[in-house]
Amino acid sequence: MDIYLAKTQGFCAGVSFAVDIVEEALEKYGSPLYVYHEIVHNTYVVDGFRQKGVIFVEDVNDVPVGEKIIFSAHGVPPNVIEKANERKLKFVDATCPLVTKVHNEATKFSEKNYETVLIGHHGHQELIGTAGYVDPKLLHIIEEESDIDKLNIDENEKVAYITQTTLSVDDTTSMIERLKQKFPNLNAPPRSDLCYATQNRQDAVKELAAFCDIIIICGSPNSSNSNRLRETGEKYGTESYIVDTAEELDLKLLEGKEKVGVSSGASVPRVIVDQLVDRIAARFENATVHKFDNPEKNIVFALPDI
Repeated sequence: MDIYLAKTQGFCAGVSFAVDIVEEALEKYGSPLYVYHEIVHNTYVVDGFRQKGVIFVEDVNDVPVGEKIIFSAHGVPPNVIEKANERKLKFVDATCPLVTKVHNEATKFSEKNYETVLIGHHGHQELIGTAGYVDPKLLHIIEEESDIDKLNIDENEKVAYITQTTLSVDDTTSMIERLKQKFPNLNAPPRSDLCYATQNRQDAVKELAAFCDIIIICGSPNSSNSNRLRETGEKYGTESYIVDTAEELDLKLLEGKEKVGVSSGASVPRVIVDQLVDRIAARFENATVHKFDNPEKNIVFALPDI
């Protein structure tokens, strides 16, 4: 058995940024420490913080007045910040800087009175946060290409688009092209909203799909970018599965296979990947693990004052 690790493994810079903020806050202030929504969408990370005294909430009204709270990597809408201020909460914003960039674009488009099409997954925390920065009268949320035909926007209006950062690169590109056909003067963000880590990981899975018999993605069920990786593997013709832990993998899936690709979502700790590789290697005698240089190894975001 040959085990091929995708180029990108472990936390992306945005996830490291958020996780490090919680770690430093715990060290400085101790528990209880409140976090709005799961800090990142990974079971291992969230459970680990719960054991250290972190309390995850979905409503800032559940946080005692004057306590400390951290906003998750996915970002929060302005009304959550307003509520936090009303309750005199001391907060640290752990929003990924790439998501903050999208928030800023949303604000600018609304200030210019642009009808704004937001591409993303309904109910995802990042989309909820970003939508809050768009004037409600100008907001149009779409999830699939078929939604574009349903857009009720005058073609003479000024129209712009923004996207959730963790979408499928291929699907989003297709949707943007369709939007351009419908709105020839469509305004785009200065740079793609799709996060570099999302794109790198999807590209790495495409590379694995070219020669592997099966691909295993490490990621939690509620992780958007992890689910997009599994979909990418399938789309490029390779049987693909997602597992939250190494123990979840049904080793029978590997019977008759010679080359297994392993990748992971941007919020997955490297330890999960290592445990999965060890489990596969223990099952197959003389298994060989192939590794590649990680293009993201030198990317970091400076932490705010905590």
